[in-house]
Amino acid sequence: MNAILKTIFAKHQDRPGALLPILHDLQHALGYVPDDAGPLIAKELNLSRAEVHGVITYYHHFRRTPPDRHVVQVCCAEACQANGSEALAAHAAKHMRNGEVDVEPVYCLGLCSIGPNIQIDETELHAQVTLSKFDALMQELGDGK
Repeated sequence: MNAILKTIFAKHQDRPGALLPILHDLQHALGYVPDDAGPLIAKELNLSRAEVHGVITYYHHFRRTPPDRHVVQVCCAEACQANGSEALAAHAAKHMRNGEVDVEPVYCLGLCSIGPNIQIDETELHAQVTLSKFDALMQELGDGK
């Protein structure tokens, strides 16, 4: 992790307000923000450990433990709720595979007019996701092991 942080610090060394970009880059590299990264980040940015910990724990996006193999984010914002995301989220929660798929609520994936929406592994956005479309996407994930 130290080598990864060193690279990330170099990328953001002259950037004002570098804490959030550093945390995002670290989570992208490792899949989460390890607890032992907080003190190193605090020292690099001349912040208190409490400030760094407060940001990590405040934002729902940052994971403090390694995720399962796949992370499926289900939009739970108002526009998607109006199109059935609550039923989709409940359906998704029933179909989690321990160690394989983690389902997380998020609050807006930016496709509000064509919800409900999901994002798989923070890269694949899917719109107008029905329960059967969700099942098909999960089948594809399982087949792609």
